[in-house]
Amino acid sequence: DYTSHGRQRMSQGRRLFGTDGIRGVANTEPMTPELILRLGQVVGSSLAAGGGGTRPTVVIGRDSRVSGRMLEAAMAAGLSSAGADVLLAGVVPTPVVAFVTRQLGAAAGVVVSASHNPFADNGIKLFDHAGFKLDDAAEAEIEARLAEPMLQPRPAGAALGRIADLADANERYLAFLVGSLRTDVRLEGRRVVFDGANGSAYRVGVELLELLGAEVIGIGVAPDGININEGCGAVHADTAAAQVRQLGADLGVVVDGDADRIVLVDENGDLVDGDEILAILATHRPGAIGAAVVGTVMSNMGLELALRAQKRSHKTTKKVTPSR
Repeated sequence: DYTSHGRQRMSQGRRLFGTDGIRGVANTEPMTPELILRLGQVVGSSLAAGGGGTRPTVVIGRDSRVSGRMLEAAMAAGLSSAGADVLLAGVVPTPVVAFVTRQLGAAAGVVVSASHNPFADNGIKLFDHAGFKLDDAAEAEIEARLAEPMLQPRPAGAALGRIADLADANERYLAFLVGSLRTDVRLEGRRVVFDGANGSAYRVGVELLELLGAEVIGIGVAPDGININEGCGAVHADTAAAQVRQLGADLGVVVDGDADRIVLVDENGDLVDGDEILAILATHRPGAIGAAVVGTVMSNMGLELALRAQKRSHKTTKKVTPSR
C-alpha cells in the first residue's frame, strides 16, 4: 500500500514535491490514483479542521491530458470524503485556478497538469486561499501526513463534501483580464498567431485575442488528450514563428500545456523570451513596473544591464532543484 511506500520514500530523504508540485508518469508511482485520492483526503481534512465547522471549498482545474479526468476524479473523491466541497473547473489554464480560488473565497485550489511535459506525464499543483502556490513547509507537512493513517471517524451523511461543476471559470478570468487593460489596448487590424500547445488555453487564448479585436490564426488548438505540447507550444515556439513568417502576421503568442509560460514572436518571426518581455515592459510601461524587476537565477545578464541603464534593480529568486 502507499503508506509503506511513503515511509520508505521519506526515510530515504526523497520528496514527492518538486519545484512545481508532484509530477510523474500518470498511473505509475507516484502519480497514481491511489496517491492522489490520499492526497485529497489529507488536504481536505486539514482544511476542514481549520474551517471552523464549515465545509471548505476547493477549486480543481486540469489540462487536456488523457489522464486528467482520472486524476481529477481521484482528487475530488479524496477531498469530498474528507468533508470538503469541490468545484470542477474543467480544462482551464493554471492562472485561472489561482484567480478563481481567490475570487470565490475558496480554501484552496488544485491544478492537475504536467505543464510542458509529454502527454504521458501528469502532476498536481496546490494553491492556498490567496491563489499562491504552497510554500516548502506546507508541502513538507502534507508529505508527512501522507505516511500516516487516515484519521477516523471520517465524515458521513450530510457532512460529506459536495462535488459540482464550475462552468464559467474561463469566462470569469477573461472578464478580469480584459478589465485590467487600458481601454486603448486594442488589436484591430492585427493578425495574431496563437499557439495553445493543444493544452489548457486552447480555447480561452483565442477568445481573449478576439475580444481585443485581433484576427487570430490558431495552432495547437485541437487537443485530443495525447497531442499536448507535441510539436507546438512554448517548448516548440519555432512552429509559431514559422507561421508568423509564412502568413505575414503581426505577432505570435505561444503558451505551454497549462498556460503558465509564454513566449512571444515578433513581426519578423523572431522569438521574444521572458527576459526580453521583462525588458520591454520595463521600458514601455515604467509606471506599472516600479523600481525593481524580479526574475529567476536563469535570467540573462543582458536583462540586468538593461534595467540598470533605467536605474531599476534586478531581483532574482532563490536557486531551486528543478522538478522532472
